[in-house]
Amino acid sequence: MPGRLEPKEPTRRDFLGLAGLWSAAIAVFWSLIGMLRLPKPRVSPETSSVVRVGTMVDYPPGSSRVLPEHKIRIISTEKGLAAISLICTHLGCIVNVNEKGFSCPCHGSKFDPDGNVTGGPAPRGLRWLLVSQAADGSLVVNRKKEVKPGQFYQA
Repeated sequence: MPGRLEPKEPTRRDFLGLAGLWSAAIAVFWSLIGMLRLPKPRVSPETSSVVRVGTMVDYPPGSSRVLPEHKIRIISTEKGLAAISLICTHLGCIVNVNEKGFSCPCHGSKFDPDGNVTGGPAPRGLRWLLVSQAADGSLVVNRKKEVKPGQFYQA
């Protein structure tokens, strides 16, 4: 028989009760941590789909320029100005510009200079994007609005 000063051995019921209390305390603690994270957004805001690309003077007829930060290629001809998206229509990879047109480094899709599919798994050609002029005279490309292939903006 244990004495008054000797600790008694915990029973199984006492152990399970303490384990349950500690589990509940830990669950409450982590849920509070989770709630403190709620006010901070987990997703970065999307950048604007309308981008300024310069003026008509920047694009003489017969020239083309790749704008990698916007993932577009600007083409200037006698017909006017056009913008082609550099995002592959297969799985969204960024295509490379080469002398024959465009090529996807990920899955091998090939496109001609007008963005039409010439080979590979891409289901359709590259998107032609809407080009317009802002009130201040600068050219803007809307990356969310698609136009028919071959449609050029004329100032």
